Amino acid sequence: MSEFVALTENEIYERMVATILDHRLPPGTKLIEEKLASAFGVSRTRVRPVLVRLANEQIVTLTPNRGAMVAQPTEKEAREVFEVRRMIEPTLIECFIASATADDIAVLTQCINEEEAARASGDMRRAIRLSGDFHLHIANASDHQTLGRILRELVSRTSLILMTYSDNHAQAKTEATSCGCQEHRALLDAIRLRDPREAARLMREHLEQLEQQLHFTESADDAPDLLSLFGTPPAP
Repeated sequence: MSEFVALTENEIYERMVATILDHRLPPGTKLIEEKLASAFGVSRTRVRPVLVRLANEQIVTLTPNRGAMVAQPTEKEAREVFEVRRMIEPTLIECFIASATADDIAVLTQCINEEEAARASGDMRRAIRLSGDFHLHIANASDHQTLGRILRELVSRTSLILMTYSDNHAQAKTEATSCGCQEHRALLDAIRLRDPREAARLMREHLEQLEQQLHFTESADDAPDLLSLFGTPPAP
């Protein structure tokens, strides 16, 4: 029998961020240290630095005597996130075009194809993740480490915003919570033409459209069970 290896703090962090991006950990969810520690098979002292890291990225809020919970962005914070994304993503896509390889373009094409397939099948969690992956690949391949790091945080916060302020109507929610595939294809066309000015313009319009689809009335979600969500680790 193979020996069980405990998760590292970075692995715990990545799993929590992925769960938030997949919309399985709604805004306002209480993150109880004991339950997280049990779910990940680690001590509470291993969980606390992860929560602090998430709090520093404004994905989690830490309140004295109340503990941690998934952040609930206000309308002001939501608009600030989109404002900053419109500032940095045009630059990122311009940098991306300057160095993008055929493989990079193939990755973006695959993201769009898989997102369309996920939306067609009704798998919105996967569609939302792939939509974020499209933006993150542009950032990662742009070779601008500082802006890329900022965007990673903003994509996580955007996911919280979409969960909080997406319209409850199914079709409207589909459009509001997933960057439109058609807009991504237009961006991809500009990338293939190596047209940084047009790509930057399309990126700004794309983010403006996404923000305009939000409805600033909060909706309630049932709190998930952390142990069931993250799973019980195998016994040593």
